[in-house]
Amino acid sequence: MSSVPSVPSAPSSPVPAPGGARAAAPPSRLDVATDLLALLRESTTEPRPDAQLEALTLAVAADLPVLLWGEPGIGKSAALTQLATALDLPLTTVIASVHEPSDFSGLPVIGDDPAEQGVPMAPPDWAVRLVRAGRGLLFLDELSTAPPAVQAALLRLVLERRIGSLRLPSGVRIVAAANPRSSAADGWELSPPLANRFVHLQWTHDHEVVVRGLGGTWPRATLPELDPGRLPEAVAFGRRAVCGLLAARPTLVHLLPGGEARRGGPWPSPRSWEMALCLTAFATAAGSSREVLSLLVRGTVGDGPGLELLAWLDRMDLPDPETLLADPAGGELPQRGDLRQAALDGVVAAVRARPEKSRWDAAWALLVRALETGAPDLVVVPATTLASLRREDWEVPEAIERLAGAVSVSRRADRAADRVAARAGAGASA
Repeated sequence: MSSVPSVPSAPSSPVPAPGGARAAAPPSRLDVATDLLALLRESTTEPRPDAQLEALTLAVAADLPVLLWGEPGIGKSAALTQLATALDLPLTTVIASVHEPSDFSGLPVIGDDPAEQGVPMAPPDWAVRLVRAGRGLLFLDELSTAPPAVQAALLRLVLERRIGSLRLPSGVRIVAAANPRSSAADGWELSPPLANRFVHLQWTHDHEVVVRGLGGTWPRATLPELDPGRLPEAVAFGRRAVCGLLAARPTLVHLLPGGEARRGGPWPSPRSWEMALCLTAFATAAGSSREVLSLLVRGTVGDGPGLELLAWLDRMDLPDPETLLADPAGGELPQRGDLRQAALDGVVAAVRARPEKSRWDAAWALLVRALETGAPDLVVVPATTLASLRREDWEVPEAIERLAGAVSVSRRADRAADRVAARAGAGASA
């Protein structure tokens, strides 16, 4: 006998609840999983000092394109998402490596009469949405895996903010992210023209931030508070710093690195010096720390020129040697050792340039005060040099006696160090 297929039974109807209402269906397993995922994604933010996050927000406030460099999984994308939320900007993410050059330069669209109307370049839909919104954060991810042709197409977008026939409004900020070539999938070195258009920030992780964030609390990104009363002063300070350094070091105006890898990072050019000037003014108006300013200027012109600019800024803050000579008892000396040493050297150089008995005596008085208020070893070299400037008819001031002890101790220490080095050298050659 052939078996008769069984007819599936109809689904049972929900059992009416007391009073005629139907009982709610129990949640499905996926619904429960969704609820658990929602709980895992819940987090809060807190104000927390973070130099790299402050440098990023300051560059975004200055409307300069930023490029975050970091290993995969370091949190670059998460930082941009949190930044967009904190600044209340809609985030548009574009994976540069999966696009064609025409996606950034625009696709030609043939009209009714190309000879009269031309051929417009149609922009992609994400660019149209940004223009309609009038504001937003454009995140160009995986920049180091974009082939050279795509990088060339990105030049106009990053510098001129143009995509096809559209121009991005001023309310749109551009931030990109890249992995080092050693850890990028089919990575390319950034082309020098594209690299020179970015502020480069090395993105690293702080284990305390990660642990606290995984616990549900991440640092909050906030726009820097610019002091309205300091804006003219900040602009003048930035211009004086950059122009002063480049006037003294003209070879730094444009210095293309020799290696391919270094050309894909920050290096000095008139364009990047203009960015360094802008960021110096913004950091000054915001009262940012030296660490933040260091990240910004080194991220625009490179480590070497950036450190030279920082040293130049320190020298700009030094007191005028003539002011110190005019009032050696009341003139303000820097507290930091290297700056105090430079200030004392400047005073001695001023006496050398215009040697007079009164100026020589004032310099000795200043060295005594520096000895009493700071490290004794800082006065040894200036005191030795100042003593060599004495003329035969100049009487030795009493202040020299107070410095003799420090100079003598320093010289004995130097001789002892020389003897130790000589014995070590003799032992090595034996």
